[in-house]
Amino acid sequence: MLEAYRRMVKIRAFEERVGADSMSGLIPGFVHLYAGEEAAAVGVCLNLTDDDWIGSTHRGHGHCIAKGCGVEEMMLEIHGKQGGLCGGKGGSMHIADLDKGMLGANGIVGGSPPLAVGAALSAKVRRTGAVAVAFFGDGASNQGTTAEALNMAVVLQVPVLFVLENNGYGEFTAASYHSAGVDLAQRAAGFGLTAVKVDGNDFFAVHDAARTLIERARQESLPAFLEIDVKRWHGHFTGDQQPYRSAEELAAVRLFDPISSFRSRVVDAGLLDADALTAIDREIDELIERSAEIAMAAPLPPVAAVTQDVYVSY
Repeated sequence: MLEAYRRMVKIRAFEERVGADSMSGLIPGFVHLYAGEEAAAVGVCLNLTDDDWIGSTHRGHGHCIAKGCGVEEMMLEIHGKQGGLCGGKGGSMHIADLDKGMLGANGIVGGSPPLAVGAALSAKVRRTGAVAVAFFGDGASNQGTTAEALNMAVVLQVPVLFVLENNGYGEFTAASYHSAGVDLAQRAAGFGLTAVKVDGNDFFAVHDAARTLIERARQESLPAFLEIDVKRWHGHFTGDQQPYRSAEELAAVRLFDPISSFRSRVVDAGLLDADALTAIDREIDELIERSAEIAMAAPLPPVAAVTQDVYVSY
């Protein structure tokens, strides 16, 4: 439980700092913040090891941290600096760390499901015992790549878990408008997948559901689908003024806070000590501040690096 809290707080603090630096013009390119959705990534990834694989989305910082990627290396990457996880050339939407089983954040909507199916097929053929997880949003649920991946996972019976983080918006468009049939878990069940829906404000509900489906995939090579209801605290990207959301909705979204919910629940039940959690808050604040300072002071990649990691000779 302490590790769950630490990872969720690390995601929140990281996103708050990245969001502020992005709005100040210190970070190049677009940034898509994960704040408000922390229990989804952490609840799933705490059931995984470094040998398991995840595929992410354009809103991928939370998945990276939940899977164990280093925040200093992530901060360097987002700032476009040497020492970043991708040499400072990938940026926010293309962070990857294969040592941690992180196949990469992805600017392609619906890009992670087929990647995860491929990783799961590899694990099955090689008998490694690994599981693959595809994170994607409600907007990606309407992509052909996602439908093909769901079908292929069932046909091939591979150990993959599809995790739909339903924050109610595909970029600026409400799911009630962009999706024919709002029950996306039911749509997945139509492919023959075991499909479960949980509240993303409840870390324990996410963790327990993910644990059951991941262990089932690991032991029986059976794919599954987990829909997590989450709330996006910020706009589609930093700077998005969100005219498509009412003031009442934006205020209500902040009441959906998985970290506060977790903290209240474990402290009230006497499971964890409030002072221990506050100490974690301070520890993480110092880590994020130090990482940001290192990133801003670090040099840019050399010009000669522009062709590195672009082409591979097989």
